[in-house]
Amino acid sequence: MPAPVTAAEAIARFLAARGVDRVFGLVGGHVMPIWMAVDAQGIAIVDVRDERSAALMAQAYGEASGRPGVALVTAGPGVTNAMTGIANAHVARWPLVVLSGVPPVAQENRGALQDLPHAELVRPIARYARTVRDAALVVQELDEAWSRALGEGGEPGPAYLDFPTDVLNASVPGVMLDDGRLRARPALRVPPDRDAIDAATDILWRARRPLVISGRGARGAIPALTALLDALGAPYLDTGETRGRVSASHPSVVSAMRGAALGQADVVLTVGRRLDFQLGYGSPAVFGGARFLRIGDTPGELRDNRRGAVEIYADAGLALAAIVEAARGRQPAIDRAWASDLRAKHEERAGALDRAMRTAPAGSDGRMHPYALIAALNDAIGADALVVADGGDFLSFARVGAAAGRWLDPGSLGCLGVGTPFGIACALANPERTTVVATGDGSFGFTAMEIDTAARHRANLLVVVANNAAWQIEVGDQQARYGRVVGTRLGDADHAAMARAFGLYAERVTRSEDLPAAFARALARRPALLDVAVTADAQSGDAKSGLARVPDLQALTAWDDAERRWRGGEN
Repeated sequence: MPAPVTAAEAIARFLAARGVDRVFGLVGGHVMPIWMAVDAQGIAIVDVRDERSAALMAQAYGEASGRPGVALVTAGPGVTNAMTGIANAHVARWPLVVLSGVPPVAQENRGALQDLPHAELVRPIARYARTVRDAALVVQELDEAWSRALGEGGEPGPAYLDFPTDVLNASVPGVMLDDGRLRARPALRVPPDRDAIDAATDILWRARRPLVISGRGARGAIPALTALLDALGAPYLDTGETRGRVSASHPSVVSAMRGAALGQADVVLTVGRRLDFQLGYGSPAVFGGARFLRIGDTPGELRDNRRGAVEIYADAGLALAAIVEAARGRQPAIDRAWASDLRAKHEERAGALDRAMRTAPAGSDGRMHPYALIAALNDAIGADALVVADGGDFLSFARVGAAAGRWLDPGSLGCLGVGTPFGIACALANPERTTVVATGDGSFGFTAMEIDTAARHRANLLVVVANNAAWQIEVGDQQARYGRVVGTRLGDADHAAMARAFGLYAERVTRSEDLPAAFARALARRPALLDVAVTADAQSGDAKSGLARVPDLQALTAWDDAERRWRGGEN
């Protein structure tokens, strides 16, 4: 039987047994015993400048490493600062474990320093939230929090535990430390129902215009997804949750024809994807009369907003492989001319966009167009890089024009400021891969101090700041609707000077012809930052679509109007 250890030591042993090699955090008295025990266990600590960044880095590290990321934040404002990152993991459905501390049990609710009911605050945006007041229960609660974060029994997402400081120093009985409690277990994979597989296969192979859309739940099923696309020949649309996972060269990819594909399909298969605002809630205003088939291992990815003719509750990889096997020897009825036409028009549009980006004119202020920056970035990093895109206006340009082998962005929460934390975590998880943060200057400002973290931990990262000195979508909205601008201009700051102060290689670039050489120098000297002056005259797609206006039904006015027409004028 293992010898007893303190609760803090038990926490560190648990994390090591689960394969955790890095913890992201900001030190404080309430978590000092865990902090030191984690270090003694040989787990690296990435010490950040703000707890929001700790939670964001941990979730991105988990995404890049394939297991839950871990954030360690101190009590009171440490937890409240981290809540933005916790909320982002909640909406994105990314596994995350957040650990904190509270005052000793005898001082609870007596006005102790940083005494807040953390678990109550976090619970609405967490899969599990508990204060552990008995050292004997520490490993059991960690095991449960870890499992809940992975989505075993529900949606994956953030789990939260905190511990009174006296409990952290109390003894955990050796019987609670055996290998059966500490070791990681194989991930649960729900097998598909045979009848549901047969029904879905029949619908797909009879469909004339089938369309496949992937999301979070498909991230671990890319080989099976690719095999389905090969067998069925259906057009395919990724989303921000899976962008770059299927190669852009695959003949099914038709992302530049998204609107036509959505409107023309007669069967839509969603694979681990919620029908949220980014997909028009699955409304007939967008999808017409298409029938839906849905594969998901969580309720939201299975039946939110639009029920499927067949709904397969299962691991996406197992379900997709089962469909391919069930269709073996069967010829799909797909209209190949339709699918080929979508692909041809996609390639035509993609080529036209690339040419347009390379010739995009400078603005009246003499600064380069954001597309000129993105074209030069694509040339510099290639198609296999991991790109973290962040911002509002600039994210809209990057979403359309940036090439990426892997892609992360603020997601459906719209959590600006994820760029630098996400990028640092991804660069630490995969130091051999080119990792680039492409961010607007406004969003960069939220977590800009983390360039200090990038420098201290030698993250192999390039941060590219598109600097137009404004919250540009809101500037355009104010000018169009109110005729004046209020509180939406930023200073034309030299972010490169700031980065150099913290030890990064950095340049400010004002001419597009200087970009290739600047990228070459920066990529060779990472961590690095390029502050690129772009024009405020360019109007992004989100600005044109009315994103800033936030209509009643959906933040896209074209969809809003179509929805009302479909409802027959209903308001």
